[in-house]
Amino acid sequence: MPRQPYVFAQFLRLLPRYEFQLIVNKYKGDYHTKHFKCWDQLSCMMLAHIRQEDGLRDIDMTLNAHARKLYHIGIKQCPKSTLADANELRDCRIYEEFAKTLMQRARREYAQTDLAVEVNNAVYALDASTIDLTLSLYPWAKFRKTKGAIKMHAMLDLRGNIPVFLTITDGKVHDVKTAPQVPIECDGIYVVDRAYIDFAWL
Repeated sequence: MPRQPYVFAQFLRLLPRYEFQLIVNKYKGDYHTKHFKCWDQLSCMMLAHIRQEDGLRDIDMTLNAHARKLYHIGIKQCPKSTLADANELRDCRIYEEFAKTLMQRARREYAQTDLAVEVNNAVYALDASTIDLTLSLYPWAKFRKTKGAIKMHAMLDLRGNIPVFLTITDGKVHDVKTAPQVPIECDGIYVVDRAYIDFAWL
């Protein structure tokens, strides 16, 4: 009796691998790489994200625990040092650009989704979240005397709750300071809180 493929393998099949490889070629991500390609790194990091792993040691333990299944899951086994080197040396723009292509695909899929209010315009929610960091590990992220942080500014398309704008700043940067970077559509509706009240910008 034929076995169904693992759920994670089915998930990876949904990703446009040809488009990903075009981006990899653009930034020469697989240059001088024989075994652990960018696709393998992406697969490992996606599995780690789904499992909410905290670090390379946890990722390595997960991969070793499922070593016999990795081929069928769609992941290539690699030493911890190889994954660490890939995370440190490979161009992050490869994954940033690929994420943007996936967001555009998702927006097209959800373009006809009904909202709770009857409007034909695109509706966006803009806000920022402070992400706490440990100063001993991230001394550059000074926020307060004993606390480190960065701030993620995000805008969601409410038809599908899909991010259309993301940027990360120092934790001390006020929300409205990043507002001029936000792409504005002529007929778009933007939902913001009082942190974005800047009459000059509005």
